[in-house]
Amino acid sequence: MPWKRSAIMDEKMKFIGRLLEGDKMAKVCRDFGISRKTGYKFWNRYQKVGLHGLNNRSRKPYRYANQLPMQIEKAILGIKKKKPTWGAPKIREIIKKKFPEVKTPAKSTIHCILDRHGLVKKRRRKRYTAKGTTLIDHKTPNDLWCADYKGEFMLGNKIYCYPLTISDYSSRYLLCCEALETTRREFTYDAFKRTFEKYGLPKAIRTDNGIPFAASTSLFGLSKLSVWWIRLGICIERSRPGNPQDNGRHERMHLTLKQEATKPAGENILQQQEKFDNFIEDFNKYRPHQALEMKTPSQIYKNSSYSYKKPQPLNYPFHDKTIKVTQCGRICYKDFKVSLSRAFAGENVGIKETEDGIWLVSFMDYDLGYFDEKNNRIEPLDYPFAPKIM
Repeated sequence: MPWKRSAIMDEKMKFIGRLLEGDKMAKVCRDFGISRKTGYKFWNRYQKVGLHGLNNRSRKPYRYANQLPMQIEKAILGIKKKKPTWGAPKIREIIKKKFPEVKTPAKSTIHCILDRHGLVKKRRRKRYTAKGTTLIDHKTPNDLWCADYKGEFMLGNKIYCYPLTISDYSSRYLLCCEALETTRREFTYDAFKRTFEKYGLPKAIRTDNGIPFAASTSLFGLSKLSVWWIRLGICIERSRPGNPQDNGRHERMHLTLKQEATKPAGENILQQQEKFDNFIEDFNKYRPHQALEMKTPSQIYKNSSYSYKKPQPLNYPFHDKTIKVTQCGRICYKDFKVSLSRAFAGENVGIKETEDGIWLVSFMDYDLGYFDEKNNRIEPLDYPFAPKIM
């Protein structure tokens, strides 16, 4: 029975629904055109994480921040029109006196309203420019993993597939080839977590400067995903923009993957995942590699000795204060709010006053930069996460 054209998550849920109704795995897999191995893979994932692993959760917020009654918002805009040089603190005091019966909005809320109406002059900030990092020719398995998203392609049901690939640099062992419907961080995180749990942790990961591995507008180009890697003790290597040869071994594997597992493409995401699983087994166990003296990657690769463990909250006993970065990427302490980066949201950082009013911000063993109590923004130091050449 061929699948009708429908959303990827709907297909997965229909597949799981048949199993929950009591249908046999072999029959359901036959009806959906996939092997039992692939079927059990998705069934085990459902049993482990539930529907969260099958369906996209709504990103709609429970409430909207910075939303005020229309009367208050009009009053804020009216005051700004009369006093164009006034900022949020002065306007807040007028609103507080004019509407004593209403909870006074925060300065940040007023600032957001003014910004939404184009009434805030923004200072130009020097953007981080991706340059790539030092690249090391590692010789031992798990010293370096390479990761990337192979170019998207269309499946038989007109849905796009985005393959996430992870390989070991020295042995060429293909650790993961996951058929995903998007490059969003949540799905990438889940795939890496499963790979870490199966094979352990590498010492370093090499990627390009694209999302979700990096973020061009963030401090040091870090993303939430790369900050998570740093928390796990993994060093980050970045290729130079426009230089795919910096990750040449991985790109060469992509060419073989394209030739052998995407032409023709699967009818749906499950069939394509089965193609990838078969390619992984053939690539690792049976395909000799000239660069490996005609050995297979499985003859060389061994699991990492560093097992995956959920990182514990950080503490900074040698700093003045341990601060948890807010969800909007700020350090809030006393009367100042310092913009750091949303990539660090939910993480603990240490701050230490080095001079009168000058503070150093540190993350783990890395010093990120300084801020003073007047400007309330980080002046970054040199890139601190570059790999060390031993």
